Amino acid sequence: MTTTLTTAPLAPLLDRLFAEADAATSPALAGIPRAEREQLMHSRTEYLTLYGLLKDLWLPVSRKTGVLLYSLARSMNARGIVEFGTSFGISTLHLAAALRDNGGGRLIGSEFEPSKVARARRHLAEGGLADLVEIREGDAVKTLAGDLPEPVDLLLLDGAKALYGDILALVEPRLRPGALIVADNADHSPDYLARVRSPGGGYLSVPFGGDVELSMRLG
Repeated sequence: MTTTLTTAPLAPLLDRLFAEADAATSPALAGIPRAEREQLMHSRTEYLTLYGLLKDLWLPVSRKTGVLLYSLARSMNARGIVEFGTSFGISTLHLAAALRDNGGGRLIGSEFEPSKVARARRHLAEGGLADLVEIREGDAVKTLAGDLPEPVDLLLLDGAKALYGDILALVEPRLRPGALIVADNADHSPDYLARVRSPGGGYLSVPFGGDVELSMRLG
């Protein structure tokens, strides 16, 4: 059985985009000491400065995580998806492919950097998936504050790590029982991990694959 993910035009497009991502560099980021980078990553006020410096880097999910996203969305027949941190759209393509194979749906993405939004939209058009996706440009704290799918079946957190908890709080009222939250590199967001792992906190959560936290919304 073929899938949108494993056939043209998407499969060769993803091969090309992963190769471009692997080759990308960021001269602006290279000149910043590691300690300062760590401070920016964990700051709740300076994250826009960091992601401005990262505008040349793709920051994609791994190939394995991409397949995981597709598989989760397909297996739960997801129709409403929210993504925090679109970047150049590699994760978006995997999720939108699942929506296509599920028979349709709506994916709301959010990305701060305008040049990345433009590239992600071109990639979605090239992959034949643009009709399923709306990418909102700007600070996700504002762009994801309303007009979300009802319900949300899956939430991907892959933007500023210091905001994982804030974005979860925005989307949480729309999460259906059994909805999944996939948090990439969640080890950089200890407050978020404490929230989803808290007994009685409304989630069943487990680390997955070394760099992902997979959480399920309880009843």
